[in-house]
Amino acid sequence: MTSTPHHPDLRSQLETLTTEAFRPELAEIDQSPTLDIARVMNGEDAAVAAAVAERLPEIAAAVDAVAARMARGGRLIYAGAGNAGRLGVLDASECPPTFNTAPGQVVGLIAGGAEAMVTSVEGAEDSAELARADLDALGLTADDSVVGVSASGRTPYAVGAVEHARARGALTVGLACNRGSALAAAAEHGVEVVTGPELITGSTRLKAGTAQKLVLNMISTITMIRLGKTYGNLMVDVRASNEKLRARSRRIVALATGAPDDAIERALTATDGEVKHAILTLLADVDGPTAARLLEDSGGHLRAALAAARG
Repeated sequence: MTSTPHHPDLRSQLETLTTEAFRPELAEIDQSPTLDIARVMNGEDAAVAAAVAERLPEIAAAVDAVAARMARGGRLIYAGAGNAGRLGVLDASECPPTFNTAPGQVVGLIAGGAEAMVTSVEGAEDSAELARADLDALGLTADDSVVGVSASGRTPYAVGAVEHARARGALTVGLACNRGSALAAAAEHGVEVVTGPELITGSTRLKAGTAQKLVLNMISTITMIRLGKTYGNLMVDVRASNEKLRARSRRIVALATGAPDDAIERALTATDGEVKHAILTLLADVDGPTAARLLEDSGGHLRAALAAARG
């Protein structure tokens, strides 16, 4: 395990970070009425989207690079510690039901492993070696993309993950909430969303965490759009694993095709519940096996499959 900075050194580092800055105007916020505190927090949160907006060109460039790697069979891997790591795990875990991603196609690594999702794991975030070991356990390749996430931009686990991934030829993205961060500097694509000092000094699960959630939403969602996982704004690769999602599947087919309910049921039955395939059978008037072949030939892009069927 790497040696960690001595407490005075770490304290001096933290004092230079915007996310750790003390706000004297809020020093007596604990004396305020609850509604006033809620109004302050709401005002703070309202500024987060604007901070993300300033970094949209860098985010878009990172997304295009990630999508290109994933189109070649690579994986999207998030790596972070504490709240940042949990946000990565959350985003990764939502990709299979929403976009029908394959197991392991989008991965969330958190310093300390699964236990760290619900409790603090002593010293895990301070270990770059742990990050390297976690990536090696995944069999990292040059087609993979690793997104290091850290509000401070200095967390050894996140920085170590990005440095190791870049040395292995993988695409790297460093998402931080301070300017001039080591994490952004280590990555091919640095994204620094500066959200400023927190309401509670140093509590980066607040504005910084919200900003990270917004950016991770963009990275995964837009990447999946680029990979053909949607048709317009419909999630046509949804995995219908429960009644709610089965109902949503029928609604998506209806919105995409305008077909009556009985035709939708027949199409979903003929395609084993695959929404994208069902839409293609209805819009192109083809059978299930033909729809499957057209989609395979088009790399899963429904618009391309439709064009091929009609052409």
